[in-house]
Amino acid sequence: MALDVAVQMDHVSSITIKGDSTFAICLEAQRRGHRLFHYTPDRLSLRDGKVTVRGETMELREEQGNHFTLGPSEKRDLGESDVVLLRQDPPFDMAYITSTHILERVQPKTLVVNDPAAVRDAPEKIFVTEFPDLMPETLITKDAAEVAEFRREFGEIVMKPLYGNGGAGVFHITREDRNITSFMETFALLFREPFIVQRYLKDVRQGDKRIILVDGEIAGAINRVPAETDARSNMHVGGVATATELTEREREICARIGPALKKRKLLFVGIDVIGGFLTEINVTSPTGIREVARFGGNDIAAMIWDAIEARL
Repeated sequence: MALDVAVQMDHVSSITIKGDSTFAICLEAQRRGHRLFHYTPDRLSLRDGKVTVRGETMELREEQGNHFTLGPSEKRDLGESDVVLLRQDPPFDMAYITSTHILERVQPKTLVVNDPAAVRDAPEKIFVTEFPDLMPETLITKDAAEVAEFRREFGEIVMKPLYGNGGAGVFHITREDRNITSFMETFALLFREPFIVQRYLKDVRQGDKRIILVDGEIAGAINRVPAETDARSNMHVGGVATATELTEREREICARIGPALKKRKLLFVGIDVIGGFLTEINVTSPTGIREVARFGGNDIAAMIWDAIEARL
């Protein structure tokens, strides 16, 4: 049965299709005969309990720079869609949170993936703290004295914004680094929220593993190796994807968190594991689908649609 699928995303003109998971999911929907409707979150409206949006029908092609065709702008009742894909990238700010509140109004008639309330209640770097025994030592604070004490205890640390993404604003600070006070002052100026500090994991030089789970089950994985001159492994900032196999410890981590993901209706999730330690649970707009496929892994976009269609 053909479905009406609305896609809340960053504008399709801005994406790089080679590594974009949203593009892969939408391309699979199109292959199955589903109808795509494209819109950006700033075009949502809520009036008298009814959610409307201005957007365009969308057709996709595997041609970077010529990868989409949009129809004329039109206003639609979002509640008339069968599925809404919640896929815009962070920052996970009040605009993002507001969109999750609005999307709740189209449920349960319309299936929203991932569930907007669950996305709102499970920010990547906080949700993971429900599993402290799987994580490296982690501090969430704005207290400079707490950060200084944490560095004295562990020597090398990583500081990053609590609601950042794509490796932006991530700093590796050594025991001898004299810039830590300046870093904290800068973070305090840029962010009202606390920031996150973790023990530095030297195994990151061998890679930061992205493991993708669909409906709480392992779907595939890639390893992301940082550039020689960078502490970050994110592909947005030069990390290189390589093929990988899962260790027994990594399978244990997935088995532990899988039931929590299913309970929260988080259908598509990407977790980050370094040296056997869980560092993030990504629920907003996980990536890695196309890289897994490129190394001969599962067709995760098809797995996602199998799971969505099973719910309808």
